[in-house]
Amino acid sequence: MKFIDEAKIEVHAGKGGDGSASFRREKYIPKGGPDGGDGGRGGSVWAVADRNINTLVDYRFARIHRAKGGEQGRGSDCNGKGADDVVLRVPVGTLILDKETGERIADLTHHGERALLAQGGKGGLGNLHYKSSTNRTPRQFTKGEPGESRELHLELKILADIGLLGYPNAGKSTFIRSVSAARPKVADYPFTTLHPNLGVVRVDDERSFVIADIPGLIEGAAEGAGLGHQFLRHLARTHLLLHIIDSAPLDEEVNILGQAHALVEELRKYDEGLFNKPRWIILNKADLLDDQDRAAVRALFEKDLGPGARIFEISALASQGTREVCYAIMSYLEEQRLVRPRDDAADSAQKSAHGNMEPGDH
Repeated sequence: MKFIDEAKIEVHAGKGGDGSASFRREKYIPKGGPDGGDGGRGGSVWAVADRNINTLVDYRFARIHRAKGGEQGRGSDCNGKGADDVVLRVPVGTLILDKETGERIADLTHHGERALLAQGGKGGLGNLHYKSSTNRTPRQFTKGEPGESRELHLELKILADIGLLGYPNAGKSTFIRSVSAARPKVADYPFTTLHPNLGVVRVDDERSFVIADIPGLIEGAAEGAGLGHQFLRHLARTHLLLHIIDSAPLDEEVNILGQAHALVEELRKYDEGLFNKPRWIILNKADLLDDQDRAAVRALFEKDLGPGARIFEISALASQGTREVCYAIMSYLEEQRLVRPRDDAADSAQKSAHGNMEPGDH
């Protein structure tokens, strides 16, 4: 299944049925009077969050969604039948915006949450409503109201507690493979990750959190370099960012501190809120350094970030230090009371087709 996290659609609610101008005409019953019924309600268009759906691929190709109109009223006091609503099932975490105004219509973050996208038109009134002592044979009736029509922009922001970011080949995919049962592609060339991956990190039988890995960023991503910043939206709902840094680059001339600053600057260009999220530094591939070089790299970041910065040295490939990172994350989430309940969000993550998700121990 192709991962699609954006779609543009049109929704058209149904028109209400017209009222009826009818009169009762039966043998041996004089002056029967008006008996025109009301028109039926037009169908509305709803969106419903469904944890069994992982992408917006269905809406990339099916762009127009139209509800039927209500039936016209009939004689003998018979109202027209209302039309059925159209229900669009979308992944949990879908943000729905009005394409023209940019207004946020709904942010569906829980399984079963519903949002009205287009209201069906009301049915018209039959002439039965217009009879009076002075108007015995009313011929007035009203037409049904038109249904709403909208152009919408759907945007999927996956639900995760922790987000990974870093340059290509920093070891993000290896890290998520090490701490969870997710199995993203890992290779020795850049941009092996082409779509977000989710993993559930189970600390013990009762505690777990969801972690998200996105394709690597490079300097100039805000201007479209590399894969651009199109996947950064998937970090918007996270509580904490882990900045994975390759502490043992093959090229000795690489300025890892400068690269770290450049990536953080890309966050600022994209979204100030994302830039202001708490970030921990994860120095990966520390097993490739001797004790002196490892201490030098750590001191470099401690001096830059100042006291109190959270810096961890790990080897994601050898699973060294990853356990300590996971326990520290769990403690942080509990201290900040940011633990996401084991509800639809976690279930949705576990079932993600792009993380091969099943709960896994680290």
